[in-house]
Amino acid sequence: MAELFSQAWTWWVIALAVIVPVVLVGLTELITALSRRNHPLAGPMRLLRNWVIPAGAVFALLGFAMRSPADLVWVRIAATVFGFLVILLVLSSFNAALFANARQGSWRERIPSIFIEIGRLALVVVGLAILFSWVWKADVGGLFAALGVTSIVIGLALQNAVGGVISGLLLLFEQPFKIGDWLDTGSVRGRVVEVNWRAVHIDTGSGIQIVPNSTLSGASFTNLSEPDGPYAATTAVKFTTDDPPHEVIALLRDVANGLPQRRQDEPVAVEYGGNGAFEVTIPVDGPADAQRAQTLYLSWLWYAARRRGFALDGDSTDPIAEPERLEAAVEAVAPTLHLREEGRALLLATARLVRYGVGEVVLPTGAIPDAVYIVISGRASIALEAEGGRLEFTAATAGDLLGLTALTREPSQSVAVAGEILTLLRIPIATLDELIANRPRLATEIGESLELKRKLAAEAAATLRLSAGRA
Repeated sequence: MAELFSQAWTWWVIALAVIVPVVLVGLTELITALSRRNHPLAGPMRLLRNWVIPAGAVFALLGFAMRSPADLVWVRIAATVFGFLVILLVLSSFNAALFANARQGSWRERIPSIFIEIGRLALVVVGLAILFSWVWKADVGGLFAALGVTSIVIGLALQNAVGGVISGLLLLFEQPFKIGDWLDTGSVRGRVVEVNWRAVHIDTGSGIQIVPNSTLSGASFTNLSEPDGPYAATTAVKFTTDDPPHEVIALLRDVANGLPQRRQDEPVAVEYGGNGAFEVTIPVDGPADAQRAQTLYLSWLWYAARRRGFALDGDSTDPIAEPERLEAAVEAVAPTLHLREEGRALLLATARLVRYGVGEVVLPTGAIPDAVYIVISGRASIALEAEGGRLEFTAATAGDLLGLTALTREPSQSVAVAGEILTLLRIPIATLDELIANRPRLATEIGESLELKRKLAAEAAATLRLSAGRA
């Protein structure tokens, strides 16, 4: 027994038999704690426990405990495997410590993963070369020289393709824009929908424009989405010189103020350039809202200009202004208003047809209407305005009346919005007063209709308050 313990390899075997299990148990507890916290170092610790420690124990057993010659094949294989695993452990730990917990927006977070993988591959190759040179006494100098010459030849042959890839990687690293941003390159303007190593895909609204990364990296472009904050949608419109400029400016501003995309904390700007030309600047949240705001604004402006009799783009013609249409509308509302011949004549002389585009506000909340409207065609949504939007509680279709609070000179409690293209017969208050004076039944029906809408509005308001209380 004394002779056994006098052997040096005995203590190596005892040390390995005791230390290795203790280290493995300790690493298991550490890995469990790191996994609970989702710590990135849990992966390298698993590699250390499952592979590096066992491989190191085998190498120590062969090389030190059993006193095997260093040039023995099994010892060299064990040393090679252990060295390779150590290289992987070091690289994995370095990656987890440096890149896994990178702060948002830092260079470590922006660097493309392919750069990290290429760097790891290069370090693995260098590490293996050193390992083979040390363990197997291999001459790796010639191999590196051959690889260098081959790389130069391949690089010269594929310089254009490789240049595009490098440009793409640099764009990914620098991140001057991201998916969803709006870019203006001078020749292309649109939203970025895809970024890869070779090109950037931009949605221009009329198709996907593919711009090579080498083009973007070698030229200047504008990221319209940066920095975050107010953005302006600018639209040029033209009227005739007969339209009063100040009245046109008021119309342009009123239509723009009603747009749902407009920023409420920024004013609408209207500039008059003379000769009937105007430029409207509408504040919006970003480029994505600019295009929608311009489209909606120009469509609303077409209807609003014709209601006011202004000649947008030099034309004030409105098909519904034809006398035949007014006569047909009066005949359509005759049963609702209990009209006789004198009443028809009065409406033909004082009333007129007006149209509203989809989404336009016909009667705003809190305003006292200056006329009463009868729906000829289309649908109007009657809603209460709340912090989260509008709550529709009823609708007006053909034959229904809008703006009845004009008769009581009270502000409207609800908002009337065109749910589709809406044609209305606008009746001045004085005309309706004259019709009511000679028709007590009409006055009763209008009063009942007004009371019903007040009741519906009160119920909708109670629903809003109940919803707000639950929230």
